Amino acid sequence: MKKNRTAFRSRLGAVGKKHSGLKLMETFFQLNDLAASKEKLNSIMNYAVKKNTWIKEDPSVIFLFRESMQSFVRAGYLITLTKKKRRVNIQLENGFPLLLGLLSEKEYHNPLLVFKKAFQEYSIEEFDYFMSGMIYFSLGAYDHVPERNMVSPYIHLTKMLDAAHLILERRGK
Repeated sequence: MKKNRTAFRSRLGAVGKKHSGLKLMETFFQLNDLAASKEKLNSIMNYAVKKNTWIKEDPSVIFLFRESMQSFVRAGYLITLTKKKRRVNIQLENGFPLLLGLLSEKEYHNPLLVFKKAFQEYSIEEFDYFMSGMIYFSLGAYDHVPERNMVSPYIHLTKMLDAAHLILERRGK
């Protein structure tokens, strides 16, 4: 019987023998801006659910974005697998920041909760299926829309982008 294992090898760059989720996330944000990534993910989602329309961007750019998002999801999964309990916490002077994105106050204080919640609901393969489906439907004009609920994985990915950026920002301080 063959064992199925999830490949954690990054397609974005060589990380070394030890896999580090934070290094993969740093590589992701070196190649992709947070705002641009969220905008591209939003446009892919919008074009995927619209009938008879397709995204006007170069398909190679879209596929490269898909590859980088797959590596990003794997990096988030690696962060949740860490044995030692990490808590990225910061004391706020005002109590509640003005710009949280989609994060709640609790998630803002501990961004790792975003990843844990996302991977409790969906597996890596389901996130890959979501991205593949959205890319497929956004690159062509089809009469039908995706058959599954694609809003929830999209929200999780957007929140994970915000949380990862927050983790790396706090790590730098």
